[in-house]
Amino acid sequence: KGKAIDTSMGFTPLEGLVMGTRSGDLDPAIIPYIMEKENIDANAVMEMLNKKSGLLGVSGLSNDMRELMKEKAGNKKVKLALDIFIYRIKKYIGSYTGVMSGCDAVIFTGGIGENHPGLIREICKGVIKKGVKTLVIPTDEELMIARDTYRIASN
Repeated sequence: KGKAIDTSMGFTPLEGLVMGTRSGDLDPAIIPYIMEKENIDANAVMEMLNKKSGLLGVSGLSNDMRELMKEKAGNKKVKLALDIFIYRIKKYIGSYTGVMSGCDAVIFTGGIGENHPGLIREICKGVIKKGVKTLVIPTDEELMIARDTYRIASN
């Protein structure tokens, strides 16, 4: 009925999908392990997980999907980063549709959703069932912020 019922993010954006620089889901025991192995404190681990992980950390190249897509054929680390990204999205789609006993549509938005149809096809392959719509909806975050600000200021 047009309402969000779940999100991949938890207490912080670290939970959920692999992102440009964020690790996504991980075993909590990895934090003390990294602290001991790298001889760093919790703040340094959080910096690593938030700003040096994800697509950037795995690829060793970039957190920019445009750059990664150009390099995927000839760079094993970039291919691995993209494979992990695709796998994790498929895993989330599968878990959400399982909980909901199916779905009518899967919606892609944002820079990656709007600008990388080949990636969207890869994500949908094998996980989107026949009859389920795949939609790409452009976003205008600035417009939404302006509308919300106007609504709040008007009350």
